[in-house]
Amino acid sequence: MKELTHWINGKHVKGTSGRFADVFNPATGEVQAKVPLASKAELDHAASEAAKAQVKWGATNPQRRARVMMEFVRLLNRDMQKLAEVLSSEHGKTVPDAKGDIQRGLEVMEFCIGAPQMLKGEFTDSAGPGIDMYSMRQPVGVAAGITPFNFPAMIPMWKMGPALACGNAFILKPSERDPSVPLMLAELMQEAGLPDGVLQVVNGDKEAVDAILDNPEIGAIGFVGSTPIAEYIYGRGCSNGKRVQCFGGAKNHMIIMPDADMDQAADALVGAGYGAAGERCMAISVAVPVGDATADALIERLIPRIEKLKVGPYTAGNDVDYGPVVTAAAKANILRLVESGVQQGAKLVVDGRNFKLQGYEDGFFVGPHLFDHVTRDMDIYKKEIFGPVLSTVRAKTYEEALAYAMDHEYGNGTAIFTRDGDTARDFANRVNVGMIGINVPIPVPLAYHTFGGWKKSAFGDLNQHGPDAFRFYTRTKTITSRWPSGIKEGASLNFKPMD
Repeated sequence: MKELTHWINGKHVKGTSGRFADVFNPATGEVQAKVPLASKAELDHAASEAAKAQVKWGATNPQRRARVMMEFVRLLNRDMQKLAEVLSSEHGKTVPDAKGDIQRGLEVMEFCIGAPQMLKGEFTDSAGPGIDMYSMRQPVGVAAGITPFNFPAMIPMWKMGPALACGNAFILKPSERDPSVPLMLAELMQEAGLPDGVLQVVNGDKEAVDAILDNPEIGAIGFVGSTPIAEYIYGRGCSNGKRVQCFGGAKNHMIIMPDADMDQAADALVGAGYGAAGERCMAISVAVPVGDATADALIERLIPRIEKLKVGPYTAGNDVDYGPVVTAAAKANILRLVESGVQQGAKLVVDGRNFKLQGYEDGFFVGPHLFDHVTRDMDIYKKEIFGPVLSTVRAKTYEEALAYAMDHEYGNGTAIFTRDGDTARDFANRVNVGMIGINVPIPVPLAYHTFGGWKKSAFGDLNQHGPDAFRFYTRTKTITSRWPSGIKEGASLNFKPMD
């Protein structure tokens, strides 16, 4: 059986803790590899080495750092197919979806090529008599990223790209469920010219996470995962004096107005609700049609589309719409929540509970589910299911529909489908959610904008990628400078203006 490694100082390093986690093939249920789980000592060693390597990397001029990003992008395109196949074999998503995962990370790396522009400071000439004032953006030193299983290429690149472009060293703690692609990204970074030690990949579980939170050499931490863990990391990291950004769970609503194009809305819901088996933090998991006539028309269109979805292994290529979920535990949790929806009175319109795939009976496949007449007190409405389950909550009015999105504890993404510009504008202005789609079901911003939710979907003041990333991974230093020019003022103990 394959035994994976850590990536320390530019080479693969075997784990020394003696602890390992299983890496499954989700399509077959078989264990395909073992990944080492780092001890505190291993993480601390990686951080210490990263701090040493960062000194020279931080002193490298921004344009030369950007050239490494440029070469990495070229190599990533070269190896796209290989990366996608490895990603699919550990996560379960289809190869086309895996390529999308990689592409969205690649776009952030492309944005990082422009780092020199983003790192420019400000300058004021003659702020006072003979006095100039200017600011510099400098790296925080060593940063760390704790990334989730559902985007094992994209999120690591969202974190490490800006951090490295800013001159930091970076420690990546990827999900232990699908760790191979992050290790491959580290290899490509080395091939692109990144000095050894500047990027370390340390596999692990809670012990490694706690070591990151407590290590004094790590100055900034980025996390993506569930809300309870996000709250834990944010609290412990901040208490240790670190800069922390954490992105948690989601329950994304899509409001369908009576004037919407129902076929367009139905297609959008199927893609946004069932793509990647629903294992996306920006998946639409709640449809909110306004009025019973709208709801009936929508359900009528959804049922045949959902029943035609093809579920299968990634090896089936384009003949599959989505694959298995990542683990047996994930599958069990999804089916438990589906059962709770039935018990609590929701109408299960499309029932995927008994789905079996011939030849893959031990795989972690979950059939598609569609609920109607869901109410806000049900578990399937309150909790993030992270599976191929779409809940329909009927609203009588636009205001009631808006309240569903606004009152929910999560505020990651939301969407509205309508032909009315006034309604769309009102929705965008009023809804207390971080990312809004207008006739766009998954409103993930492009790399040069910023990604982040509100409420219990995000903790911290700055978002991911875009300009916020360069603010997060740098500190501002402001310099007031005066050179002697024969002016003699004498000593003054008064605090006075420069002019």
